[in-house]
This record gives sequence, structure tokens and C-alpha cells, in this order.
Amino acid sequence: MTIDAWRITGQSQIDSYVGRWAELAVLLVNELAVTRVRGRDTEPPPDPRVALEAALAHAGWSPSPGAAEPVRLGDEDAARLAEVAAELRPILGGDPDAVTALNRVLIRHRAVPSLYGDPPVLAFHAPDATLADAWAANAATALAMVIGVGQGVRLRSCEADGCELVFFDVTRNASRRFCGLSCQNRAKATAYRARRRGI
Repeated sequence: MTIDAWRITGQSQIDSYVGRWAELAVLLVNELAVTRVRGRDTEPPPDPRVALEAALAHAGWSPSPGAAEPVRLGDEDAARLAEVAAELRPILGGDPDAVTALNRVLIRHRAVPSLYGDPPVLAFHAPDATLADAWAANAATALAMVIGVGQGVRLRSCEADGCELVFFDVTRNASRRFCGLSCQNRAKATAYRARRRGI
């Protein structure tokens, strides 16, 4: 795997291809496969296509680097990506069987290196793959690369009570514990109250 400077400062670095597809895995899980967010119950979006398109646009994510057009999904693509999100959830959530689950995803979505386009671009899906299978294969391969170079600890689930959001930790020493500032503040406030009660 090429080690390139990309978001992670210090010695542990992940290349941009891996980073981009790992971010997609995180986005899919957070949008479509979690039931508790920042201390509150949440329901799957009523229209996965609309939710995904909005999340992809908000994140500025596209399957090709530098693409200016927003991602447009069909209803069937979105429904299949919701299934993919459920498959990826245990891998990003610290499940002890994450490697077994990830291998199943790689096989199911036929992850295979291939070149496409002009000039050729490397991808990890079959040339005839549907959008959902292509994205699943690429995202799963990216997660496998992260785990395979000993950086699986960077695929994290929020440690705050009542939050299942996942993230790709790009801090220098892989020390991030929370999905964001609100969960970090909630955890600190809870710890402070517990200390006060113990006095």
C-alpha cells in the first residue's frame, strides 16, 4: 500500500484513495445504520436516497476525486446502500469479529482490483458491478487496507453513552474517543457529575 501524506500527521499515514472510501463507509453507517445518536434514539431516514444525497453533498464526497457534480442515486441504489451500511456497521463498531465480517463483505460484493477509465484509474470492484456493489467493494477494500497495515484502531465508534456514530480517526496518535465535540462535552459533564457525587 502506498503511504502518502493525507490528513494524518505523524508517522501513520493513509493514502487518499483509502481515506476517501473509508470516509464513505463511515458516512453510510452513520446515515443508515445507527439507532442512537448523541444520546437520542434515531430512526432510519424515511427516504434513504434523499438522506444519502444530502449527506454526500454536505461531506463534499464523490466517487472520483475532484468531481464537481453532486452524486445522484436511484431509489434502488439507496436501498442497496442501506444494506451495505448494515454490513459495514460491525466492522466500524469495534466488533471482535470485524475481520470475518469484512471478509464476507469483500466476497459478497466481488471486490477485485481493476482498471477503468481513460486515463486508467484503479478500483476494487468488478467492471460490471452495480453502483452499490462497486461502492461496497471499494469501501470494504479501503477498510481492509486500514486494518491490514495495523491501523484498525482508527476505525472507531463513539465512546459516549447513547451514541453509536462511527468515525475514521485521523489524529496523530489515534487518540480520538468521540464522534464530535457535543459527545465529548456530554461525557465530560457526566464524568464531572459522577466525581461530584463521589465527594
